[in-house]
Amino acid sequence: MPITLFDDGDHKCIAFPDLVTCDQETENEGKACESVQANQFLIVNNEHAALLDPGGNLTYSRLFMGISEYVFPKNLDFVIASHQDPDIVASLNKWLVGTSCKVMVPNLWKRFVPHFCSPGATRGRLTGIPDQGMNIEIGGAAFKALPAHFLHSEGNFHFYDPVSKILFSGDLGASHVPEEQCAKPVTDFDTHVKTMESFHRRYMNTNKVLRYWVNMVRTLDLEMIVPQHGAAFVGKQMIERFLSWLENLDCGTDLMTQDHYRVPA
Repeated sequence: MPITLFDDGDHKCIAFPDLVTCDQETENEGKACESVQANQFLIVNNEHAALLDPGGNLTYSRLFMGISEYVFPKNLDFVIASHQDPDIVASLNKWLVGTSCKVMVPNLWKRFVPHFCSPGATRGRLTGIPDQGMNIEIGGAAFKALPAHFLHSEGNFHFYDPVSKILFSGDLGASHVPEEQCAKPVTDFDTHVKTMESFHRRYMNTNKVLRYWVNMVRTLDLEMIVPQHGAAFVGKQMIERFLSWLENLDCGTDLMTQDHYRVPA
């Protein structure tokens, strides 16, 4: 079920947290789904629209139908990808065929994402986001691509919407929680940390980069941080708890030793 994160009449931010579903056999046997839960986002401003991190083939059909409640999909302005992972943008070819969208991807991955597509499908429709970030105009509003390199992808961006004051933080803040909790904001941070910690220690590159990111984010006027997996951080107090945790987290190369680099016996 879509969740309205913000709506002032002219500007809307809609989340789709439940589009990744297990096959019927998996559901019948009560097993864990083999694919990762993912949140997809639609930004609508003055009847123009962008789809953020639309996901792969597991989400495409239901997402196409879902956004049609808010916009005519054929007229979608942009598909925007924070990085190159399959759960981010593997469905790109279908969006290129099914809509008239332009595609925004990190410049580092501009020559890689066409591998998800039919030959020639991206020609004239693909724009790279430079390393320093940029403003992406959606119906007259500036949607800001913020550098998030090495968190976790080498070429990675997060997206700040100044109208709604929402930061879409990709894999940063991702949590592994039951599906029904993905639609609810975090209320108990100390408990929620346990659903994030192992992922962030493995997938984020280094504390040095986390601290740079936190310094940048603290300059924003924020009401919500919404990751691509799991639950959102809502309100300035909860956002500050999250930022404080990140800037003190050892992760990635901070944790590596020679023992991690040995020839198997």
